Amino acid sequence: MRFVSLLFIVIGCMAQDRSPRKLITTLDGKEIFNAYCASCHGLDGKGNGPVAPAIRSGVPDLTIIVRRKGKFPTTELEAFILGTGKLAAAHGSREMPVWGPLFRHVENDQDLGLVRARRVVEYIQSLQRK
Repeated sequence: MRFVSLLFIVIGCMAQDRSPRKLITTLDGKEIFNAYCASCHGLDGKGNGPVAPAIRSGVPDLTIIVRRKGKFPTTELEAFILGTGKLAAAHGSREMPVWGPLFRHVENDQDLGLVRARRVVEYIQSLQRK
């Protein structure tokens, strides 16, 4: 039953949101965030996206990372996004999509995956509240 509910929420969000589900060509962190992250984390990064209620472990507020951790964990966030680093318990089930394989799509003989991940992390850093 829970899976069916989640499926309907995701389909509904995709129908309303119209966000692309394939690689977008931009390298702008905000645009990438809005296309891939906002459905769960919300456009404001506060964890209030339309899919958030279906995530059992909850969706963290990305605007208070520095308040929670004491400093901004750039490398750790890049690893989460790319799926290359140590996962937090909440990510152990892979509820958070790993965008590395999609971001690493080769364009014009360039692998821009790390660039995309860094731009998203820079954007998340810009959302930090004191």
